[in-house]
Parts: sequence; structure tokens; C-alpha cells
Amino acid sequence: MFLQASLAQSIHSPVARVVIITVMCVIAAGLLYILGREVRKIPARLMTLMATAFIDMVGVLMIFPLLPFYVKNYAELGVTVFGAHFGVGIIAGFIISSFTVAQLISAPMWGRFSDRVGRRPTLLIALTASAVAYLIFGFANSLLLLFLSRVVQGAGGGTVGVIQAYVADSTAPEDRARALGWLSATTNLGVALGPVVGSFAITLGKRDLMPGPVTLQMGNAAPGIIAASLCLINIAFAAKYLKESRDLTEHAPVEGEVKRTSREVIWRVISHSRETSSRLIWIYAIAMGAYQGSFAMLALFLNKRFQVTEQTIGYFFMYVGSISVFTRVLLLGRMVDKLGEPKLSRLGLLLLAAGVLGMPLSQNLWMLAIAVALIPLGTAFTFPCVTALLSRVISPRERGLYMGMQQTYGGIARAIAPFFFGWTFDTLGPSSPYFFASAFIVATLFLSPQLTVVTKKPALSTQPADNG
Repeated sequence: MFLQASLAQSIHSPVARVVIITVMCVIAAGLLYILGREVRKIPARLMTLMATAFIDMVGVLMIFPLLPFYVKNYAELGVTVFGAHFGVGIIAGFIISSFTVAQLISAPMWGRFSDRVGRRPTLLIALTASAVAYLIFGFANSLLLLFLSRVVQGAGGGTVGVIQAYVADSTAPEDRARALGWLSATTNLGVALGPVVGSFAITLGKRDLMPGPVTLQMGNAAPGIIAASLCLINIAFAAKYLKESRDLTEHAPVEGEVKRTSREVIWRVISHSRETSSRLIWIYAIAMGAYQGSFAMLALFLNKRFQVTEQTIGYFFMYVGSISVFTRVLLLGRMVDKLGEPKLSRLGLLLLAAGVLGMPLSQNLWMLAIAVALIPLGTAFTFPCVTALLSRVISPRERGLYMGMQQTYGGIARAIAPFFFGWTFDTLGPSSPYFFASAFIVATLFLSPQLTVVTKKPALSTQPADNG
């Protein structure tokens, strides 16, 4: 209890807040400087996609850290359904999982849709769905509306595979891990800034926006309203500047080629699990599920162990996002050149497992900071490399489908994991989700020994698209 109290007091003390804000400002300045230096290396088309993804992620991370606190407001003591009692951890896990269930159902359809119609219109539709979801979240006054907001956003948010396909369309195979690193660096900058903007929105919602006797407050709707406004700006930006990435010659029908349906590919990942593409999808799904599932309990874990609140949780997400940006901009490309994608992905899995395991073992703020720092290092080295390897072994004509399929399996894992980790949080203790997650991540190492041969074979697509 003394540890928890002292850490909570250190976070909430005015001096600590000044120090934290100062450090975060220094980190932000450093990130902008580094991005400024690296920006000249990034193709113009990817710069537009990165700007779009950054603004989108700011909105997403404005909402995500706050969601468990909103759930707690509506069901602090849990709910009883048909005689069965569900704690706040399971309820939060259920609502968070609803996003990934909707996402995994929509991802293959969006992937095939983008292969036929184009990446650009697909992404614009997804952004529109996000704007609607944020408004529902902002004006939600029940668990049902919170659930609806996540379903709407998930249905429109199954386009991560489309974004990855856009990158693969626009870059040569040997540059894809680096390009995916650039993309994820910008999204992680959104991860770093989004929670802080969300916390600011909470504070802004409590203030009177109208001078004089008339009172106007946004209240709890503030994060949703601001996130929706950002999304509308993003839609206008993408509609004007985002160009189509598909190479029409690569996507032209080939005589004798049989195109697989989404259902056939879903089953093939299971029935041909020893294929390289299947192994890569399984590694991605299991590791992503363990990471995201345990991360879904982060706010509740920190609140239980260290009394972190919705006004201070943003600092932790900003810390993780900042390290992730540094890693993906400065280290990822160099590490890929030095170790290669297969070895680097295995190193990333080890770092991710160590970081997740270290969280419940931390006895003070410094140990927690070290453990948390390993997590973005692990994710930066693992997921871009696995996705880049997958892009090498699939046909360009099925790139959107397979990238979407990777997100579907990842979505299934992300949908199941919060339920499981929410149950372990409620029944086995707040530390248990992180012990299980670490074990699952380590298990994926047994799927990776044969991946080295991927980079020794010629890629199916050796040139980036060039549609102007």
C-alpha cells in the first residue's frame, strides 16, 4: 500500500506534473526534430498517407484510454445479467472487444473492396464511419451506446490492411519494413499525443465556454466532439491530397489465375498452417492479441496498483508512443539492414514478452518505466517486419485480401483476448493478464525458425506502383 500511495502521490503532486510535462515537451520537440530530418527520405505519396493516419490515430487514442473510465462510471459495481454477475473488467473487455469483432468481420471485405475499387475511396469511407462513431461516443449515456460506438468504429476501421497494402503498393519489397516503420512512427506519434489531447478535452468539457450569464459546457461529450471534428478535417485533407496507389498493370486479371475468396483464404490459413504466409499471420495474430489484450487492462491495472486516473493515464500512453516513434524512425531501418526482418522480428518478440512480464513485477516508478519501455521496442521490431515479410510472399493482386486477412486473424485474437484478460483481472488478480500475455508471446517464437528463407527468395512484386 505504501508503494501504491507513494507512486500515486508522486504522479499527482504539482512538482511531478511540472517535471512530467517538461519532459514530455522535450520529447515532443525531439520527435519533431527527428521527423524533420527524416522527412526528406519519405516518398511524397507516403507522406500524405502518414499525415492522414496520424490525425486518425490522435482521434482513436483520445477515446481509447478514457473508455474504461466511462465504463466504470456507468457500471462501477458491475452488472448482473440473467443471474450472472459481470465485473467492470469483463464489461470493459467486452466493449473493447466489440470494436475488434466488427473490425475482423469487415477487414477481408475492405481488403477485397480496395483491390477492386481502390485504396483511396476505401479509406475515405472508413474515416466517415469513425466520425459518426466519435459522436455516438461523445453523447453516450449508457453502456449500450458505448458498445454501439465501438461497433460502428470497428466496422469502418477494418482498413489497417488497406493502409498496409497502400504502403506495399508504393514501395519496393526491400524498403517495405522501413516504410511500414515510418507509417507506424506517425501513428505512434498519434498514440503519444492522442491521450494528452483526450485528457485536455476532459478538462475543457468541465469549463464554461460562454461568457456572461449563459452557461455552455460540453461535459463528458467533449472528447467525442473534438475527435469527430478532427476526423472531419482529416476527411477533407485526404479527399484533396491522398492519391490512389494501385498499379493497374499489377492488378490486371491474369489468364488462368483463380482468385480466392475471403472464406477460402480464412480456411487456408488453418488448413495450410505450415505455409510461410500462414505462419506469418499466426505470429502476428497471437502476439498482437496478447499485447493488445493485456494493454486493454492497462488503465484498470494502473488504477488498481498505482491509483492512476483518467487525468494522468495520458502520460503513460505518451511515454509509450514517444519511445515507439524514436524506435521506428531511428532504429528500425538500421536494424533491418543489420539483422534482417526474420531475426529482428524474433528479437522484437523477446523484448515484447520481457516488457509485458516486467510490468506486474515492477516495485517502483523507475522499474515500471523500464518495463514499459521494452513494449514499444518489441512492437516496433515485430509487427512491421512480419507484415513486410507477408507482402513478399503474396501476389500483388491479392495483397489487399491477405493484408486484410492478417488483420482478421489479429482481430479475432484482439476480440478474444480482452475477455480472457478481463476475466483473469477480476478473478486471478490485476497482475495475471501480464503473466499470461508474456507466455503467449514467447510461444510464437516456435513458429518463426523457417522465416529466414523468405528474404532469400525473389519477391512476387519487385517494383512499387507508380500512378502519379
